[in-house]
Amino acid sequence: MSGPEPNTQVHRELKSLRDRVPQLTGTLVASTDGLLIAHDLPAHIEPAGMAALTAAQLSLSHRLAATAHGGGFHEVVVHGESGDVVIYAVGWTASLTVLAAPGANIGRVHLESRPAARAIADHLAAVTGEAETASATPPGTQTSNPK
Repeated sequence: MSGPEPNTQVHRELKSLRDRVPQLTGTLVASTDGLLIAHDLPAHIEPAGMAALTAAQLSLSHRLAATAHGGGFHEVVVHGESGDVVIYAVGWTASLTVLAAPGANIGRVHLESRPAARAIADHLAAVTGEAETASATPPGTQTSNPK
């Protein structure tokens, strides 16, 4: 293999994201079927359980977006009393979950997390040989035709 292992690259993306946004308290990448891929979570959060919860929310969000507007899903924000949880679609087969402290600037979280999600999608696609479609729009997402 010519570079670092994909999970190492994904973990680097997670660490880099947390370095750029100090208000983040944790990050996680999970497959759409709830399997843990990589995480940088606080000790009190069980990673495999969080991966399963993330997959369930991702599935519901995909369904809600498709039912409500006939389009695809990109992200969901859950505002809680003790902070926020933001889940981003990562390509077609995974999600990036970020945990933000109370009062975090969600615009900044989005600004930094969206490119990280695309980079993670590229890393994961390299493993499966789907690099050309990694950054493609997830299934069901409407794209505009420039013609």
